Amino acid sequence: MIKPEVIAPAGNLASLRAAVDSGADAVYLGFSDSTNARNFEGLNFTPEELEDGIRYVRSKGRKFFVAINTFPQGDAFPKWYKAVDLAMDLKADAVIIANIGVLKYARDKYPQANLHLSTQASSSNYESINFYRKHFGIKRVVLPRVLTVEEIKHLRERTDVEIEVFALGGLCINIEGRCYLSSYVTGASTNTEGACSPSRFVRFSSEPGGGMSIALNDMTLNRLGKNESSPYPTCCKGRYIKPDGEYAYVFEDPESLNVLKILPGLMDAGVAALKIEGRQRTKTYVAAMTGVLREAIDSCFRDAAAYSVRPEWSSKTIATFEGTSETLGSYLVK
Repeated sequence: MIKPEVIAPAGNLASLRAAVDSGADAVYLGFSDSTNARNFEGLNFTPEELEDGIRYVRSKGRKFFVAINTFPQGDAFPKWYKAVDLAMDLKADAVIIANIGVLKYARDKYPQANLHLSTQASSSNYESINFYRKHFGIKRVVLPRVLTVEEIKHLRERTDVEIEVFALGGLCINIEGRCYLSSYVTGASTNTEGACSPSRFVRFSSEPGGGMSIALNDMTLNRLGKNESSPYPTCCKGRYIKPDGEYAYVFEDPESLNVLKILPGLMDAGVAALKIEGRQRTKTYVAAMTGVLREAIDSCFRDAAAYSVRPEWSSKTIATFEGTSETLGSYLVK
């Protein structure tokens, strides 16, 4: 059994510091533009802001990864190439890339670069992963959230590429990097603009009785009662009227991924890193989730047979998760 790295989100400098201070082995981040799949207003880093963050990461002996994980269209590719150049200039420990053309540019220009294949590439079988290894020299793949633990173990036995999986946070139930729900509703695709629901299309409105409605462009995604918590304003987490007249979450309930119960199985499967989703979340969330995952991995690595989920870990995850409920997603699907 290897000891997986803790990979934590850093949507801004405060979250970066919180992740490092809470025990992350590496943080992942992106630039303030459409090359980044968490391209929300007010988040991410300019090159100048990143200098402070890099100094802090290096002072603590940790690593930082740069996500360039959207897909250039038409003649827009120079922006993505420039992002790769900037990540290399900053001496990123790894660059996380989704698009095959951007991968080729990075490998051709920087033969020694540590390239990771983004979950947005949706590579979920060993033939695909080995293809990326052969042609682009990827060192690690971030698996999409669609595989069981047994499938991950089977895959790991057939490739020498490191495996990174999501452990805590938001759960995408669509084919990552191939989802067009946002594009259908707004005309702006998350695969190119970097946000499932660009803020310019989101509207929150008060409802009688203290409730709230959430709309994306001109489509109402949800009507919430006074005491209902609000999920992210994305199409997949909206409630719709079904053919039988029921008003329900059709695609996905507002809940979050939590693998703490099956951590020994994931570690036995040979995963190299466990990733926390949430570059759009607060530094409080980042600190709490990083601390929980750090403690859980350390505990499991010391004695997997005696490992169990501590009550304080469960309290922290439930308190910060979207929808205040959790799931194992596809990890235990039979």
